[in-house]
Amino acid sequence: MKYKILTVTLPVILLIIATFYITIQFIQPAPKKEITIATGSKTGSYYKTALIYKELLEKENVKVNLLTSAGSIENINLLKENKADVAFIQNGTILEKNVSNIKSLASIYYEPLWVFYRNEGFNVDYIIQFFSKKIAIGKEGSGTKDLSEKILADNGINNENSQIFHYDLQKAKEELEKGNIDTMFIVSSHKSQIIEDLLANPYINILSFKRAKAYSRKYPFLEALTLYEGTLDLFKNLPDENISLLSTTANLVVKEDFSEELIRLLLKKLKEVHNKKELFSKAEQFPNDLNMQLEMHEEASRYFKYGDTWLEKIFPYWIASNIDRLKLLIIPLLTLLFPLFKGVFPLYNWTMRSKIYRWYEQVKELDNKLDSLDIESLKKELAKLEKLKIEIKEETKVPLSYMGEYYNLQLHIDLIENKIERKLNN
Repeated sequence: MKYKILTVTLPVILLIIATFYITIQFIQPAPKKEITIATGSKTGSYYKTALIYKELLEKENVKVNLLTSAGSIENINLLKENKADVAFIQNGTILEKNVSNIKSLASIYYEPLWVFYRNEGFNVDYIIQFFSKKIAIGKEGSGTKDLSEKILADNGINNENSQIFHYDLQKAKEELEKGNIDTMFIVSSHKSQIIEDLLANPYINILSFKRAKAYSRKYPFLEALTLYEGTLDLFKNLPDENISLLSTTANLVVKEDFSEELIRLLLKKLKEVHNKKELFSKAEQFPNDLNMQLEMHEEASRYFKYGDTWLEKIFPYWIASNIDRLKLLIIPLLTLLFPLFKGVFPLYNWTMRSKIYRWYEQVKELDNKLDSLDIESLKKELAKLEKLKIEIKEETKVPLSYMGEYYNLQLHIDLIENKIERKLNN
């Protein structure tokens, strides 16, 4: 009987192993838990934001590498050169036609364009008033330079009629405060220390865009925002009047072939960091997939549309991710196990009953030869039956639900004993 069981079980086990092996070939391997993020300079808001991501992701055992750069344009090149997986860019600095394998992940916060100029006793109302001035527009490779050139060009200002300088933010601030330049353009979050310092400086003014709505109509990636009086500091009354600003958004972009699991994990962390109410945004406004210049990554689109999966809501992320990856194995496994489960109960019944029925062979053999035995042989068989009853009691352990068969066996042995005793008495 054991050989019969092996004959059936062994092929089934081999079939399960073969099915698992074939299915595994179609399962995407677990991703390398490492992300390289292209930021900006160490004094910029991109870098500071990336440090927050790094702290959160490393709690999930993901190694995070940060690459500093001049800004958005250089970050795009870092992605193209496969030196980075994810990058911060300023919305509007990259268009669909510029790239083939870079996709949008999310828009994460507003980045206003701040235009500061020397306070010479009069207000500047229009960009064209900077004609023939000394203007700092950001480093080569930065998003500030890219946007500033667009705005200046719209007002007829260029290298031929004005002096354009490509300073980094700190250098431009210092030169403006010293009076070596007349104005500086900076695209940055309101949280920047440079922004706060310049707003507090009585010798520096900020341009309020009178035609902010017009610019936002021309450039779909720009929005008109209002910085209300006293918003940044009520005690110092910064700013001291309402300011109309132009704003783009800080975006995250990713290589198209980057791990979908790491993308989902990164998006979950973005929600933790950016979904709170800010100076220019409402709670839950960011991150979002709105007003993107690049096509959204497919996994990011799914995440913004459906949110966390039910597995992610129940389990820690990497457990949910592994279960999701192995779901291809579950289908063939269930297909194979279902008929096996159907056979478990009959096999269990047979196993329990076989513990009892195996004794019937000896009982039957004895019963068949009783008529041919003499007195001495009958006495010996009667003694054997007594030993058999003790042996059955010691060796036959079955659940209560099978005790009926057990007691039937005892009754049958008693019948044989009675039969032998009658023969001996006769």
